[in-house]
Amino acid sequence: MAKVACDTVIIRAVVVPHPPLLVPELVGGATVRTEAVRVACVTAARRLAEVAGDWVAVAADPAGPSVVNSSIRGSFAGYGVDVPISLESGGNSMTSDPAVDPVLPLPALVAGWLRAAAGADRVRVHLVEPDRATDDCRHTGAELATALAGPAPVGLLVLGDGANRHTDRAPARPDPRAGDFDDGVRTALAQADPAGLLALDANLARELGAMGRAAWQVLAGVALAVGGPWTAELLYSDHPFGVAYHVAVWDPPAIG
Repeated sequence: MAKVACDTVIIRAVVVPHPPLLVPELVGGATVRTEAVRVACVTAARRLAEVAGDWVAVAADPAGPSVVNSSIRGSFAGYGVDVPISLESGGNSMTSDPAVDPVLPLPALVAGWLRAAAGADRVRVHLVEPDRATDDCRHTGAELATALAGPAPVGLLVLGDGANRHTDRAPARPDPRAGDFDDGVRTALAQADPAGLLALDANLARELGAMGRAAWQVLAGVALAVGGPWTAELLYSDHPFGVAYHVAVWDPPAIG
């Protein structure tokens, strides 16, 4: 597979989950319990905004394959509170504008919320099918790296949750395999290891409700296309509500 020149491609990638609980208005009095993962996600997003105002996000969602353009706006009203979201700066006015999508997918809503929290200019969201095969995810990542090549810096926001079957607090029945699965995710993200992400079993991920698997494997495809070694910093990895959330920052090889 041909590699993309490091000085003309994605300048940084961050990995975050996309639960609604990141938004304080949606959790009421539970803001303290959700603070740790929220702070980690906002910190990662700000790290991304430090190097690029233009973002491209990748996430798995049943609405995929599709692209949500940065001109689209939406709201968290479907999750209990009408918190307006814009995928680009200066677009928070909730009017009858046709660019307002009343059913914007959750990953796009969270991407827009993080964009605003970090002060980035815009984010375009690429949605892939949750069941996309590993080889297809890797190919999608390589295509994305090539498509984004150019002189302007681009930040990559990768959204996805881990297994939702940890502990009795999980939304699904606990599964003893969830621990080893997310240990593997944590290790791969902490070591900027694309091979480790590609080794995640798609069928097991489906059984464990790990919706982030496809998006993480797209990231692996990007990293392999750009070339390595990448460096990583793991900011958070835990399952406070029975669902695993991982937050990491990946940087490509230094230019020059």
